[in-house]
Amino acid sequence: MALLEKPGEVVTREALRNRLWPSDTHVNYDANVNTTVNKLRLVLGDSPDQPVFVDTIPRKGYSFVAAIEYLDQPASQQNQVPEEKSSAVGESVARRIKSSLLRAALSSKWFAAGVISLVLAGMLFGAALMLYSHRGI
Repeated sequence: MALLEKPGEVVTREALRNRLWPSDTHVNYDANVNTTVNKLRLVLGDSPDQPVFVDTIPRKGYSFVAAIEYLDQPASQQNQVPEEKSSAVGESVARRIKSSLLRAALSSKWFAAGVISLVLAGMLFGAALMLYSHRGI
């Protein structure tokens, strides 16, 4: 969200730390910011060597470098998003990313295999419970 709210701008590591963890949280912030950005890159299919979405700005922070398209605005107004709308727009973009990732997961053959496996495991567990309950009578 922090990166999407300021596309093309540098979001400092400190700003990310403040956004991700409350001030009273005691964690290794540097390692956790790195891990969090790496997980974001993994989800987006991005690479730190050739960034398409998230660029590392050495010793400063990160920048969201992909072009952002607002589906609810004409192209001429896309760069003129008022400040109060920026977080709502960021949330909308994040929701769309999550939605597209969910659609990709649902269409995956591995997801289908997992669902079928869970259904079969449930049926076997139910059959085992029935056999066990009838055996005790």
